[in-house]
Amino acid sequence: MLAKTEERKPQKGGGKKRRHPGEDGEGGERKRRGGKEGEKGQGEGGRKRLDALSVGYFRRVGERLSEGFEDNEEREMFVENVLIEVKGKAALVALDQTGSITLQRLLPLSSPDQVGEVLAELGGETGSDFKTVSCDRCGGHVVESAVRQMSKWTESSQKESSATTEEEEEESCGVLEAQVLSLSQVVRDNCAEFIKHIHGSHVVRTLLHVLAGCVGPPRTESRPGAKERNIAPQLTDIEIPTSFWYELKNLTDTLMDYINLSVTDAISSAVFQTMLTVCHRKRPKLCKQLLKRIMEYLTSRNAAPGVSPLLVFLKDQAASRLIETIIQLSPKSLLRDLYKSHLKGHLVDLALHPIANFPIQRLTAASAKYKVFSRLFDELIQGLEAILAAGHMGVIVQLAESCAENEEKQEELMQCLLRAFHCAEPGSRHVSCLPLFMSLLAYEVYYHSDTAEGNTQTEVPLSSICYHGSRLVQALARFKERSILLSSLRTLTPADLLTLATDPAGSHVLQALITTSSDKGRGKILKRLEGQYVQMACSRLGSRVLEAIWNGASVNHRQSIAQELVGSESQLRSDQFARHVWAKFALSHFMHRRAHWQEIQTGESKKRKLFSDILE
Repeated sequence: MLAKTEERKPQKGGGKKRRHPGEDGEGGERKRRGGKEGEKGQGEGGRKRLDALSVGYFRRVGERLSEGFEDNEEREMFVENVLIEVKGKAALVALDQTGSITLQRLLPLSSPDQVGEVLAELGGETGSDFKTVSCDRCGGHVVESAVRQMSKWTESSQKESSATTEEEEEESCGVLEAQVLSLSQVVRDNCAEFIKHIHGSHVVRTLLHVLAGCVGPPRTESRPGAKERNIAPQLTDIEIPTSFWYELKNLTDTLMDYINLSVTDAISSAVFQTMLTVCHRKRPKLCKQLLKRIMEYLTSRNAAPGVSPLLVFLKDQAASRLIETIIQLSPKSLLRDLYKSHLKGHLVDLALHPIANFPIQRLTAASAKYKVFSRLFDELIQGLEAILAAGHMGVIVQLAESCAENEEKQEELMQCLLRAFHCAEPGSRHVSCLPLFMSLLAYEVYYHSDTAEGNTQTEVPLSSICYHGSRLVQALARFKERSILLSSLRTLTPADLLTLATDPAGSHVLQALITTSSDKGRGKILKRLEGQYVQMACSRLGSRVLEAIWNGASVNHRQSIAQELVGSESQLRSDQFARHVWAKFALSHFMHRRAHWQEIQTGESKKRKLFSDILE
């Protein structure tokens, strides 16, 4: 039932969203049921469960871990005592919700050989029990946590080298190493079941990370915040035994035998994405071989005569995510062949597709540094208005960002956007482009005009700034020629500029346009912002923009900003955002020791100019 529920909500990046222990709210209900009914509640009916006393014990252990320890000796003694209690019933503890959470917190505090012993018990004599534990919603997290402790391998071997003989050291460090290799063998023997399983696949992905020698941040009980959800986790390189080098090759070879699953099953697709990502980072040659083999498989499937099978895969939820990863990691030759042999003439149709438009975004980004970009651009620009009408703004934004990076086709894209938003002709409409781009509305819609331009009321307060519109203008602000945008910005009223500065999406636009302007252009914008600085300083977003303006401003501009702000001293000092501005701009110093303040600002300005000259 759990797997079916998860399948209905596929996540970006290829995998299914993993439930945290107890998230489904069943834990408390099971405890209330009790008796035989309770025994059947967790996992397969009638299996052994951790007794109530043990559950209470591990709950108290979790509470004690939250309190922390005074010194390492106390922590080591506590960990050793708890692991003595775990011994003999490690599997029962790992498969219990409370026990699983406690073990996940305890294992990072344990030594590698202690972790190795826990893994040895979980796997059984032959390692065959790894499959049962890894494919459990609680046990899988424990196995992942244990495998991740290989990051301590070097630290442990260095510590023990001075106090133990070579044989003893190998034996101690080898316990965890041997268990990780044993787990990998079990995964290879049951590959299809592991990579298709909602929990087992996560164990395989963690195993791939560790065997390659890079690990991401540990999983936590808390849910990720909104800002963290769509950010790829930062990987940290770790030292690994030589045996892992060979085992990674064995595991990838086995996975490639099941490449068919990567295009039919979203969970399996995520495993292949992880395999390519870690190999690209740690084993580039192996990654190139894998990319080539996967592309050969994808392009060799049967499709309609004269139609590349990739065009079918790009429109599939699971396969398209794998292709996105392939595009991001591909060398220039593979990208060129991908476009020339499979996608040429189909880019606009793919950009209009609800799923295929995402791989097209990745392709546009990956090709920005190469000559093939101009051919991609020429094809996509033909369908610019259709893509806008479909609402696939990610394609348009990425096209603008790639033009900013490539420095070709910038003028052509700007003219196409002006035509698409109906502000290219007559030329007097050019100054209206900024509000139109930010709101993604055509001229007639934004200014409520269906008639000739002579009767149009152009004084419309700035509104409807959207995320993709903000991203588009930020990309256009990096173009060589941005005079149209700056002219449009200078026509905004002070009230509109304040709206822009305090809007979640608009504040990034104002900051990008001001910081990329010349000193003369920046001065003109700051002149129109006069009278708005106090309100900006009292805004969460506006205060950030004001700080960015200050960092790039000349001494004269800083003086005029400070002069306006000190007139509202009590308001600024009492505001939760503005008080930081007051301190950072040293406004108390400005009021009482102006000559000294000016001397410091002049010194900072010279230093900033010196550094910018060096960087240029």
